[in-house]
Amino acid sequence: MTLERRTFLKGSAAVAGGVAMAGPFAGLVAGPASAIGAAPFRGLRATPDLRDGKVRLHLPEGFSYRSFHDTQSPVVLDDGTALPGRHDGMGAFEGPHGATTLIRNHEVSGTGTPFGPVGSWTYDTGAKGGCTHIDVTGQGEVLAAYTAINGTANNCSGGQMPWGAWVTCEETVNGPDVGPDFTGASNVPFTKRHGFVFEVPATGHSAAVPITRAGRFAHEAVSFDPHEGRLYLTEDNFAFPSGFYRYTPATNPMESGHLDNDGQLQMLAVKGRPNAHLEGHQEKGVVYDVEWVDIADPDPTFPYTPGQPAPTRNDDALVHVGDQGRALGAAGFSRLEGQIYDNGVVYFTSTQGGGDAETGPELVAGYGNGFGQVWAYDTRSEKLRLVYQSPGKQTFDFPDNITVSDRGTLVVCEDSNQDNYIRGLNRGGQLWDIALNRAANANGTPRFDDEFAGSTFSPDKSTLFVNIQASAGLTFAIWGPWHTIGV
Repeated sequence: MTLERRTFLKGSAAVAGGVAMAGPFAGLVAGPASAIGAAPFRGLRATPDLRDGKVRLHLPEGFSYRSFHDTQSPVVLDDGTALPGRHDGMGAFEGPHGATTLIRNHEVSGTGTPFGPVGSWTYDTGAKGGCTHIDVTGQGEVLAAYTAINGTANNCSGGQMPWGAWVTCEETVNGPDVGPDFTGASNVPFTKRHGFVFEVPATGHSAAVPITRAGRFAHEAVSFDPHEGRLYLTEDNFAFPSGFYRYTPATNPMESGHLDNDGQLQMLAVKGRPNAHLEGHQEKGVVYDVEWVDIADPDPTFPYTPGQPAPTRNDDALVHVGDQGRALGAAGFSRLEGQIYDNGVVYFTSTQGGGDAETGPELVAGYGNGFGQVWAYDTRSEKLRLVYQSPGKQTFDFPDNITVSDRGTLVVCEDSNQDNYIRGLNRGGQLWDIALNRAANANGTPRFDDEFAGSTFSPDKSTLFVNIQASAGLTFAIWGPWHTIGV
């Protein structure tokens, strides 16, 4: 998300207290960072990058890292791709000869020539986003890299599938059938509609076929429940209410090995509370029983004349799918972003959730006025619980991408306009620092407000891969004694 959008949406903070949770949430506390007395913020120290000795991260004692694919200087991949920046969501898979394969999003927006060669993996020859495939060692040494899919738009985050695929998400509804978005740029040069999710195999190129039944909206991230065969989807609709969705394919992908395009899209609603406002302050330990409402038209196409500006406003297209759910009582969140599935629970972040009011103009507009929440949805009991609510900007600021360690620790990336951290959040409700961004531009000016994104552990859990998301992106491999810092 751009600095301009962050600045536009910034609000004030809120606090939630803590109570113990049962079932899959046993030992987890929905608490404020003021509850961290038993696990204080851990000291970080300036740590040189093994690539060139420059300090780009502060890390705990005993940790090392190497950065790669730093687009401050031109990077050319094996297939001749001039690597774009905007490194964002990312998944890690078992690669060849003990390496890790990363599938990495590039959240490049607007119309233009796709990065990399054009082929069967190209969706729209008028769009500039996509994903790259990287084979890399646990110490950040790149072995191979190429374009996996291109011609998509605003590839923000996504999710790793257990059958060996990454699902990449477009955070937009741009296309030739809708008017300009908040940038004011014309959509006429797009050749296809956008706002979909695409499957990208870890072993090769994507077929570049959108899963249209999973909805056309401002997608952020996905996760998959292998037991029920369902895909969960977050929406980062930054100026409007955002929804939490699930897509049930006609056939469980654990059997077919892929997502089909014949399923049903639904949106979360709170039982007994139609159109519940979950954007603002939540009480400590809040638990909601939920239900799901059907989306009748998940894949809208709006009337337009090719080559001419479209009559449908972008803002209207952004809410077309969500408004169907809200008409049936679906809940509203504030800018849902990263998510991860772990042992029957989907954890997801509400980047600007919380605040000091339950109603008011900021909630009517559809976004909270706080500094972030972490939610958990139990896929078996169909209960939604607040895991964490930030008490203030200096403690936890705009949580975004999220992953989980073998110990069940949530590893959360910040997307702030100040210092950005990677935070650990454990099942006791304690929050602590894992890494601090101290990257700089080539001229030495700091890039401390560039967000972390794409946190994901290598298959053997020894290395955390993570991105700095900016026009000049880069990726880090971080390793060390994770058990000593509770990760």
